[in-house]
Amino acid sequence: MCCDSKRRFLLLYATQKGQAKAIAEEIWQQAGAHGLEADIHCISEMDKYNLETEKDPVVIVISTTGTGDPPDTARKFVKKIQDKTLPPDHFAHLKYGLLGLGDSEYMFFCNGGRTVDRRLQELGAQHFYDTGLADDCVGLELVVDPWIDGLWLALKEALQLQKEKEGMNSTVDAVSSSLSTALHAVDELKLSAEVQNLKLEDEGARGSDVLSQKLGDINLVAPARDTEPSLVHSVPPLSQSALNIPALPPEYIEVHFQDTQGENPHLSSLTSEGITFEVPVTKAVQLTREDAVKTALLLELDIADTAFEYQPGDAFCVICPNNVSEVEELLHILGLSEKGDDFVCVKVKQGTKKKGASRPQHIPERSTLKFILTWCLEIRAVPKKAFLRALVECTSDAGEKRRLQELCSRQGASDYTHFIRDSNVCLLDLLHAFPSCKPSLSLLIEHLPKLQARSYSVSSSNLYQPGRLCFVFNVVEFPAGPSRPVSRKGICTGWLAELVAPLLHPSKNSLDTKGERSSTEKISIFPRPNNAFHLPADPSVPLIMVGPGTGISPFIGFLQHRQKLREQHTDWEFGETWLFFGCRHQDRDYLFKQLRCFLENGTLSHLEVCFSRDFSTAEVAPPKYVQDILRLCAKEVARVLLKERGYFYICGDKKHMADDVSDAVVDILSMEMEADKLEAMKILAMLREAKRYLQDVWS
Repeated sequence: MCCDSKRRFLLLYATQKGQAKAIAEEIWQQAGAHGLEADIHCISEMDKYNLETEKDPVVIVISTTGTGDPPDTARKFVKKIQDKTLPPDHFAHLKYGLLGLGDSEYMFFCNGGRTVDRRLQELGAQHFYDTGLADDCVGLELVVDPWIDGLWLALKEALQLQKEKEGMNSTVDAVSSSLSTALHAVDELKLSAEVQNLKLEDEGARGSDVLSQKLGDINLVAPARDTEPSLVHSVPPLSQSALNIPALPPEYIEVHFQDTQGENPHLSSLTSEGITFEVPVTKAVQLTREDAVKTALLLELDIADTAFEYQPGDAFCVICPNNVSEVEELLHILGLSEKGDDFVCVKVKQGTKKKGASRPQHIPERSTLKFILTWCLEIRAVPKKAFLRALVECTSDAGEKRRLQELCSRQGASDYTHFIRDSNVCLLDLLHAFPSCKPSLSLLIEHLPKLQARSYSVSSSNLYQPGRLCFVFNVVEFPAGPSRPVSRKGICTGWLAELVAPLLHPSKNSLDTKGERSSTEKISIFPRPNNAFHLPADPSVPLIMVGPGTGISPFIGFLQHRQKLREQHTDWEFGETWLFFGCRHQDRDYLFKQLRCFLENGTLSHLEVCFSRDFSTAEVAPPKYVQDILRLCAKEVARVLLKERGYFYICGDKKHMADDVSDAVVDILSMEMEADKLEAMKILAMLREAKRYLQDVWS
């Protein structure tokens, strides 16, 4: 902690995918221009800071992962502060400001930050600056940028107040006056997470961390006849505006090519989750017809010879590579096609101005270049503004340079959201759109995030199929668009589909001596247990399952498990089971027609299905969506939830299904209880709190 104590503040970040870290680093970079010094650490590095004795203001940037959990890097910290033996004044000396990152597409928005914020308050800590909650659904920068702008005044007020309290000659009146001023300043800086309430008008440069670019300094080459903006072209007033752009992030990585040979690291070294398992794919089935809108696949893995354990309802992660052709294309653009198999050594650049610079944990110190681009870096990631700012310096064409500056500027926030973020533009798209941009390999390592393993719900029961693990997924398709000239498949789902193609379409060479399909393909996985999305511990408790499309996946495991329990324990009492399933067409994407078997053997009490795109000649149109069938079964749903204290499970798409189902349940409770909606919403909140209304959703 070498910072000047008079101007120092402690800056902690807890990140899952790198966004919280990037924002914390931007705060650190801007601090100097405001006469402050940030002592920055990952919140997991608890040996490098001590909140129990911290006297200076603390700034925390924290993301949310999973179903509202703090990121993995914050687990130990959260566990420590959740200690129930801590007294209520444990952090009474602490002054802090917190910025939470989340996605309102998910139920527990910013819950990682809220959890830490709430617990610090319970332990006596006090805000010196109001909490900000940034929403990745609409753009983090809409809250992050103004929150950072207001941070500096609040920090200076807090430091001044601290100095006056420590000064022996300060009068009580002076302290009171300073406190009043600080509180007034904080009140004026209150931020709303509601986007419509944000005022993003530029109020001038923020100091030396911002470059004010005058129009006359750049040679604009945009044709006057273009009246619509695009990824590569802007229109007035943006094209004629002076720009406030972020400070240039300091370089901190250097890459050296080596003549020596060797072996690449094992894939298990790419994850911090502990042990990984390399398991063979033993079966692949296409569940949808060729003319279905989406292609759904079921894969079966052999885990018999491993220590992998799971329960129905759990998830697991697949370690996947980037697309081979995209890696080759990137190597070509970088001018490194001939060096893909060469070994490189990645080190921190000597003399870098980046504080606490270190080689990213997901980058091996020594491996081939192709290994880094294939297994370590998320080359499909949407570039952050700091990356765009760095790419400006690698661009030779004046018009392209100006447009990149616009896209990372405060004035170009709307264009960034529309043409970069919402269009899912990636690095390759940018390099095609701005051909004079030639970034270095070290710049990519500095700015591209870690290639994350992809999570899938288990669709089997180890009791029903010992030594086997099944999962179901749609092959994700990203269509071409104005900002992305080519269509792409999902990184993991596209790779898996290609990997199991021999199992789906066997040739003579892929058949074993018995004429059966054989495969030696293996994938690396690791468990990601779900703490709540499990069958009730008491089998007599009834349950309702809602899973349209591939959302049915975990419920297949539920039913398999329940069927086996019924066979093994004939004297047990089992509660009734309801399953609500929906898809587009009965003959194209009814994923598990064998659900009838569960119905026939009594494992499943009620099966309700709907087909949203099938044409009907009936006088009364059949229900199209699962929420419609739920409303038709309102009395039964209310009975299970209210009278029989049953469980309600939802799995599937958050935006287009889970919210509608939640609304339907509120309507059902309101109608059957003869209560207003507010009372019904309170009941639903109580069900969530009691872990009887459970979701496994994605956006």
